[in-house]
Amino acid sequence: MKLDKLVGDRFKERPSDCIIDSHALMVRGGYMKGVANGVYSSYMPLKRVTRKIEQIMREEMDAIDGQEVSFPVVMPASLWEESGRYGSIGKELVRFSDRNNSPLVLGMTHEEAAVQLVRDYGQSYMKYPFMIYQIQTKFRDEARPRAGLIRVREFTMKDAYSFHTSQEDLEQYYDRAHKSYERIFERCGLPEVISVASDSGMMGGKVSHEFMLLSPIGEDSIAICNECDYRANMEAAESIISCARDEVSNELTMVHTPGMQTIEDVCNYLKADQKDSVKAVIYQRNSDDKYIVLFIRGDLEANETKMRNHLGFEIHPAVVTEDCGLCAGYCGPVGLPSDVIVLYDNSIKNRNNLCCGANKVEYHYVGLDMARDVANAEYHDFAKIAEGGVCPKCGKPAISISRGVEVGNIFQLGTKYTTSMGMTFVDEKGNSQTPIMGCYGIGVGRLAAAICEAHHDDHGPIWPMSVAPWQVHLCAVRADNAEIKEYADNLYNALTAKGIEVIYDDRSVSAGVMFSDADLLGVPLRVVVSPRNVKQSIVEVVSRDKSFSQNVPMENALDEIVKIVDDFKSKF
Repeated sequence: MKLDKLVGDRFKERPSDCIIDSHALMVRGGYMKGVANGVYSSYMPLKRVTRKIEQIMREEMDAIDGQEVSFPVVMPASLWEESGRYGSIGKELVRFSDRNNSPLVLGMTHEEAAVQLVRDYGQSYMKYPFMIYQIQTKFRDEARPRAGLIRVREFTMKDAYSFHTSQEDLEQYYDRAHKSYERIFERCGLPEVISVASDSGMMGGKVSHEFMLLSPIGEDSIAICNECDYRANMEAAESIISCARDEVSNELTMVHTPGMQTIEDVCNYLKADQKDSVKAVIYQRNSDDKYIVLFIRGDLEANETKMRNHLGFEIHPAVVTEDCGLCAGYCGPVGLPSDVIVLYDNSIKNRNNLCCGANKVEYHYVGLDMARDVANAEYHDFAKIAEGGVCPKCGKPAISISRGVEVGNIFQLGTKYTTSMGMTFVDEKGNSQTPIMGCYGIGVGRLAAAICEAHHDDHGPIWPMSVAPWQVHLCAVRADNAEIKEYADNLYNALTAKGIEVIYDDRSVSAGVMFSDADLLGVPLRVVVSPRNVKQSIVEVVSRDKSFSQNVPMENALDEIVKIVDDFKSKF
């Protein structure tokens, strides 16, 4: 490929709307162009990167007995009504009608389509297990698209669905898929990706893992134990709190706390530690705005995902009105109105001598004893795990919180979709059974952006050889020199004939412009043919990350470059 024919401009200035480096570099380098909020067109360099990522995915999915299929982007709403998700998912799912007023949806995920494709096929136990996968365009109407390809509305995704006759068989396959995902990320140049336990969310199922690239740009918070191998998304991580109880319980006493509505103000006013306080966090049920009050230790944060999973319905932060019966800023567990849903976090179980709201404006209680004063409370884990928290696996107070970008996820879906959509099979005893599903997804564009985010410098991406748009960037400095041009042309043709992917720059531009463009394209190896090099009868070969530099004789350049490329392919 001749660089002067490459569509797309490269430029120095960082776009003002690019908040992370990978987004800025991929726009500056002529990889993509914005079309609408969260929607991008890809130029050739990005297309070559994603095509290689997709090929790695195909090879790894085929290696675990996957069969590639294709689901439609547009699906009838009836499929989603069968599963129950047509009404339960919000505005992220795009709904519309065709010319016959038949309701349709744009695919944001394809569990329903997967079941519809195979439910007639999978009627006998002899057909199981099997896995189907696709690499397909999807659309999710994200409320806050951001960070280029990290969070978009239209995206390409590899998603796979496995079908099993037993939970044991699913678990065995799930382990194979987990190992396959580790190989995918390693082959794509991201061996640092870690697997963390996660919440299944709208996907359903009880067991799920996310694959995270630890990065300060990530939107997810990851709990990592520094003493063992425990890793979990904060949404799923169990919060373990020591509930020490004082030997003597004080009397429950109401005290005047004028203007003290926040837990910080109250504790400062009462000279109490926030760990010895109870705060109320108020939500409402989405369907009817019924109030939900969570009581939790004052220094902890509520985990809304845990609350939703426990309640079984969607919630949102409450708007507390004057006539709702709740006293904003002074809400407590004693004397609370009976027409609200009340939740109690494990952090206050069996605690005593606590301060809390008194359900009266400008008043709080001190001396609260949960066992004595709130005798019928049921306690569950509703708190976010905190820095320095107790590890749920090894029991040591060694939890640290890191940020991460989710680059893949896998779920043990169970029978959520096969049951709702009526998929059954006849087992070896002639009984009708429901198949058990697994689901496995990776966003292609997000993975490309994550690779760029993990491997770049101030000047551009540093692509691993396995996914780089080209393997060699050939620079003919002073291509107006006939000797330079002839040698570089011959080397380009010879490398191409050897199967080496080459982007060839023979433009009449300065060396500075040429090398700046080479940095932005991020090709792993740069081969420089220049007057100075030719005078010494050498060709300079340097790696994009500056870790490798070698001068090779001009007469041996072809064979040496092919060897270097092969070495890089084996290492990266």
